[in-house]
Amino acid sequence: MSFASRTKAELCRTALSRRCCAQAEAYGVLLYCSQFTPSQVRIVTESPEFAARLPALFQRAFRAEFDRLPGEGPGKRVFAVHSPDKLSAIFAAFGGDPGETLALHINFAVLEEEHCRTAFFRGAFLAGGSVTDPGKRYHLELATSHLSVSRELRALLLEAGFSPKETTRKGNSLTYFKQSEAIEDFLTAIGAPLAAMEVMNAKAEKDLRGSVNRRVNCDAANLDKAVDAAQEQLEAIARLEARGMLQELPDKLKEAVDLRAAHPELTLAQLAQLCSPPVSKSAFNHRLRKLVELSRK
Repeated sequence: MSFASRTKAELCRTALSRRCCAQAEAYGVLLYCSQFTPSQVRIVTESPEFAARLPALFQRAFRAEFDRLPGEGPGKRVFAVHSPDKLSAIFAAFGGDPGETLALHINFAVLEEEHCRTAFFRGAFLAGGSVTDPGKRYHLELATSHLSVSRELRALLLEAGFSPKETTRKGNSLTYFKQSEAIEDFLTAIGAPLAAMEVMNAKAEKDLRGSVNRRVNCDAANLDKAVDAAQEQLEAIARLEARGMLQELPDKLKEAVDLRAAHPELTLAQLAQLCSPPVSKSAFNHRLRKLVELSRK
């Protein structure tokens, strides 16, 4: 089951309690479904949980049943209402007249309460929404064929504290989010906290993986520098030995030569602790730099 399917399944577990919220959720479904016209309502879904919720939702919201129910089996499920009486009742519930409706708009008057607006967002997502697996990327969108509805939905979301973006695709108007925090907040608000938690966990995992990669890259770069430095020091010792200069070196530099030649794999800090007496990393590094300078003269 995809992440979007799991999210819709979680949303469908929200109880149908208040009738006003059921109507608001149904309103979101109608404005974001396949067809909502004076002649027909047509809702198409592949979510079995949403398909199971729809009859109860319309019964609670409008005291109405669908004229067409989907058959058994997987795949797309189609619900339809084409009875003039039922359509008139549905339009009337939202202050519309099927005989006069030219373009659909959101009737803000029926969404004055915050809980009704939240139910409306949930219905819009169930019918026309999708969300990408957060392990791949962050993207949540709501698509409708009604431009005015999309613009008005954005106004409602802004009023609710969200900052969505808008675009069009294949004749549909899209309202979408691409920030993980905005997707988390939206999913939590409409009743999918578990899905929101998956987004949070995916983001935390990505951040951790990125931090580990940066640390590994940094350690690898430091190791490369240490190897290059050690190689340069060994070459300097070899040049000094070829010139017969090692015996003329002060005791501290002789000790540095002996330790570096005997332990080419050790770090400066480890070599510094082998000195007698032990010295700081900085002091031992100074001795090695002195050897390199002498070999260049």
